Amino acid sequence: MLETSARLLRLLSLLQAHREWSGSALAERLGVTPRTVRRDVDRLRELGYPVNASPGTGGGYQLGAGAELPPLLLDDDEAVAVAVGLRTAAGNGIEGIGETSVRALAKLEQVLPHRLRRRVGALNAFTVPILRDPGASAVDPGVLTELANACRDAERLRFEYRDHLGAATRRTVEPHRLVCSERRWYLVAWDVDREDWRTFRVDRVRPTPPHGPRFTPRRPPAEDLAAYVSQGISTRAYATRAVVRLLVPRARAAERIPPTVGTLEADGEDSCLLRTGAFSLEVMAVHVVMLGFDFEVVEPPELVDALASGRDRIDRALARGRGPAASAAADGE
Repeated sequence: MLETSARLLRLLSLLQAHREWSGSALAERLGVTPRTVRRDVDRLRELGYPVNASPGTGGGYQLGAGAELPPLLLDDDEAVAVAVGLRTAAGNGIEGIGETSVRALAKLEQVLPHRLRRRVGALNAFTVPILRDPGASAVDPGVLTELANACRDAERLRFEYRDHLGAATRRTVEPHRLVCSERRWYLVAWDVDREDWRTFRVDRVRPTPPHGPRFTPRRPPAEDLAAYVSQGISTRAYATRAVVRLLVPRARAAERIPPTVGTLEADGEDSCLLRTGAFSLEVMAVHVVMLGFDFEVVEPPELVDALASGRDRIDRALARGRGPAASAAADGE
């Protein structure tokens, strides 16, 4: 009986891998005959697990979605990974997910063996999360799910969208993918009325059903959509844009410059190109200086003038701080 129960748990663990198994493959993994596999599958069904079977030479067994969530079978590393993931989710940008994650984590820790509780407890006690920007708006999980479903089903989406000034517009789009940054969620979609790709902040989206009809997915605007969104929110969204060569390797620059600030491209072994944006040349000048790296301006040339103007202003301020004589010399008196 114990051997049969252990084999059933092993069979269920294999089926939870979300892939289709042939009867012969399962029999080989379990060390039994295909007939025993069929009997074990029937026992799982009697216990309420929806095991689907497709006939034929290309058929097999697969665990289907049931009316009730079956118990999960996790090995040690998987259990720790889930616990850490739930803890991390408690601080992300989805409205209400924090409380739900805490409840799920409490249930999981109740059934963890003592050795795993110690591992999870150590991670929780000695890990300090960087909380998301308190000024960032949380995303309604219902809206996030609705957008994800529309992406999956290739169904046109209608919604009201508010820009950064609060002005509302109605949009009809062909949704492609959701992209999550450090602080926010974004929807990459083809804007039907504007006939171009657009990136929308999900916390500013208010769906206005009914949606549809279905559409044939277009070729995305970039292979790397994470980089595409990063460039959009750090560069294309601003009127002033610049390319600056940082005189450090790309890996070192990436330690200080997140994707939401700009995109980095290697430029030899000892330098990299930063593409970024700002509200004005003056803000851009301060921005690149505060990065803390030596640099040279690639474009626009007007940024050099803005840097020179800022340097002169700083020189005068430093001179005034040293005393009246130095201040008079700095002012040309």
